[in-house]
Amino acid sequence: MKRKPENTCTDAQRGTHMAKANHIAGLKFKYHYLVALPIVLLLIVAIYIKATENKQWMLQVEAPETKNNSSSECNLFRGKWVLDNQSYPLYKERKCLFLADEFACEKYGRKDLKYQNWRWQPHQCDLPRFNATSLLNRLRGKRLVFVGDSLNRNQWDSLVCLVESSIPSSSKSRQFIGNLFTFKAIEYNVSIDFYWSPLLVESNSDHPLNHSLPDRIVRVQAIEKHARHWTDSDIIIFNTYLWWLRPKMKVLWGSFESPDGIYKEIDMLRSYEMALKTWSDWLEINVNRSRTQLYFVSISPAHLRGDEWGTSANQNCYKETEPIFQKGYWESETNQKMTRVVESAIEELKSRGLEVQMLNITQLSEYRKDAHPSIYRKQRVAKTEDQLLNPTSYADCAHWCLPGVPDAWNEILYAYIIQYSNIR
Repeated sequence: MKRKPENTCTDAQRGTHMAKANHIAGLKFKYHYLVALPIVLLLIVAIYIKATENKQWMLQVEAPETKNNSSSECNLFRGKWVLDNQSYPLYKERKCLFLADEFACEKYGRKDLKYQNWRWQPHQCDLPRFNATSLLNRLRGKRLVFVGDSLNRNQWDSLVCLVESSIPSSSKSRQFIGNLFTFKAIEYNVSIDFYWSPLLVESNSDHPLNHSLPDRIVRVQAIEKHARHWTDSDIIIFNTYLWWLRPKMKVLWGSFESPDGIYKEIDMLRSYEMALKTWSDWLEINVNRSRTQLYFVSISPAHLRGDEWGTSANQNCYKETEPIFQKGYWESETNQKMTRVVESAIEELKSRGLEVQMLNITQLSEYRKDAHPSIYRKQRVAKTEDQLLNPTSYADCAHWCLPGVPDAWNEILYAYIIQYSNIR
């Protein structure tokens, strides 16, 4: 019987074999590590970029810009105007089919068009480039409505101009029914509306055309007549300011039809508070918190006193062609007390679990004395000979030419809508 050969491998040989095996395993591990490392790094970078995109538009409503203000986060409302005639305007006035004549300054004779070429640049980040198709896709099947006075109408016209050029003629429509102005992007099932309600609550200035009355009356506790037109909205952008600018308001308790109504003149600021209380109470009870985004647009400033930016006291925005470059410039006529009333109402709603985002466009608009229609708009009433000899007497220094400043407001709104969609 043959004996099996003995294992003649020495301890030294066995050690050599084990070392080789360990070396090969080490090489395999290093290879897999080197292959996986770039993938892991790419994933980390992608997650960081996504987080940064979502964070960069998170901002706080702040007081007028001063030299001492600072913020480690991006604030879309603090920045400067940069001349950019390569990228701006975002649309051509003559190609916006639905632009109201009140804002069509080029059509009504304005020759200097530099006001169209300024881009709002926040200090610590960039606004996302406005993309009409992206916005319409985000809004697919939804309703966005601006509620308020003619400055909100100005912003509505701007947003319609920004999106309508990307929609075929057969797939868009516009109609006016009473106080409700509607633009529809039919293919997307999107409705972008404006509802005329200049004081938010009921008033004798609620008619969409015949509202310039000498004796203004407001029902500070009545809002349902208007609010029922907003209830089904997905995004609501409110404003109210211009129509409150008088020392006292005549307030009505009761209806306009009733002979038993009680009328009382009340300090404007107090009546403004009462109206916003009615507005906020309605929101708290009626808004679908899981569905509806709420915004409030701050004061849109007028430029009425040339002596405040270095010209004569009797000069206003007429013939102005350049922005104001003084950091933190603030028109003395801009009522900061009214801003504080709005901020207080929004804070109160927040304490009740309802978020309203302030679109604090006041400071960025303060710089733009050059961008108002002035005399370059459709005049609803014929001007007298004396007025024609003194154009400053009828220059519109409250509204804005389009393309122009309200486009920047809507670029900021667009950033918020995109951010909200990313978070959800």
